[in-house]
Amino acid sequence: MFLIDTSRNGQVVTDAIVNQSIDNYLVNDLKLPGHGLMMYVNQPAVIVGINQTVGAEVDFHYLEQHHVQLVRRTSGGGAVYHDERNLIFEHIINGDPQDGSKFGDYTVFAEPVLRALKAMGVADLGISNKSALTVAGKKFSGMTMFKNGDGYAAGGTIMYDLNVDAAHAALLPASERPHRGVDSNRVPITNLRQYLAPEYQNLDIQAFKEALLCHIFEVDRLDQIETYHLTDHDWAVIDQRLAEKYNTDAWNYGANPGFRAYEKLTVAKGQLHVNFTRHAGKLRAALLFGSVGTPAELHAISEQLTGIAATSTAIAAVLQQPDVVAVLGEDAIAPVTAILAGEAQQ
Repeated sequence: MFLIDTSRNGQVVTDAIVNQSIDNYLVNDLKLPGHGLMMYVNQPAVIVGINQTVGAEVDFHYLEQHHVQLVRRTSGGGAVYHDERNLIFEHIINGDPQDGSKFGDYTVFAEPVLRALKAMGVADLGISNKSALTVAGKKFSGMTMFKNGDGYAAGGTIMYDLNVDAAHAALLPASERPHRGVDSNRVPITNLRQYLAPEYQNLDIQAFKEALLCHIFEVDRLDQIETYHLTDHDWAVIDQRLAEKYNTDAWNYGANPGFRAYEKLTVAKGQLHVNFTRHAGKLRAALLFGSVGTPAELHAISEQLTGIAATSTAIAAVLQQPDVVAVLGEDAIAPVTAILAGEAQQ
């Protein structure tokens, strides 16, 4: 196993959208042979699975007020919150490294992390529900995987001292979630800091990362680890992939299951996202979400729009109802009508 350095020009990268795209580049483009490991820190962000509907998972009012990024990964799993006191680790496999690595087997990828944490004083470690890493029965890491040909990525979080209150505020509780796509399973979570040996309890996140990597690779210093450093060419391709897909609203917000089209609006009341599918003259599916209104209010409007004729007359009849105008705001009615009826200017 070797280390993959994800810094850029000697600077740590904490943009969650950029970090999330690196694993796709390593698996889909670079394809370094063997078994690599990267570990990084994100600024505050909510990461949702590829098969999730963001409107059912995320409190967009909180994200807007606290400048939290929304990022869609290319693997499955549920929505999670990251911040600067949380580590993300990812194993990158291309070909057969002949070390027991196997797609779908979370245990083999969890083992180096669990072994290192045990050496750092953490007791009562385990794996539950196949992909959750636990301490004293509480989850501190959720793992996920994605595959492309002979390459795949397998990784998860390591909650060192995550702001748990912020995590709960950024993610919708089950009682408030409109249902579509794959729901997240909210379970009791805990930070590792309190379980570590005293010498590891008061580190900043980069120092904790370095200590953890040294234990994983069983060395005294990072410079003793075989390391691949991303090159200028690597970053050029990553930047291209970001511009094409991973840094677009259409991917992070609009790639929700069951919808063919997406538009984003900024209106007086905030951000409004519109997912929809038109077929055979009807709105087969419609979803409004964002910081305009509550999830329940926007879901109710979406339900009224679903199945109606995809004409400006039929759509306006729904959107011009006083209770709908009260939620969306007067200035949103005309542009949303035009978008859903296919009359918006391109």
